[in-house]
Amino acid sequence: MPNKTSQHILSTAANLLGFCLFIITSLRLTDQAENTFVDEYTAIIALLLTLSSVFSFISIRTENMKREREYEKIADYLFLISLLGIFSIITLIIFNFWHK
Repeated sequence: MPNKTSQHILSTAANLLGFCLFIITSLRLTDQAENTFVDEYTAIIALLLTLSSVFSFISIRTENMKREREYEKIADYLFLISLLGIFSIITLIIFNFWHK
């Protein structure tokens, strides 16, 4: 059975990783990093997206079907957690700017 979602997870997680790095850079450049913990939280989400990309890539490259499914499932869960984290980050950013 070929990978169903690994290719999609890999490309989307890599794009969202760029989004997270953009948020961290933007907060650092505007000196907002000291006022919020959004940049630390975003760094954790970036790490989860990186791990999701790695497991997705390994899933694509492996020949063992059992390991392929296991790695794909791990990549799936990490990606879902990352998406929820990005939703939280966006909510925190909106909340922080709304109250200024």
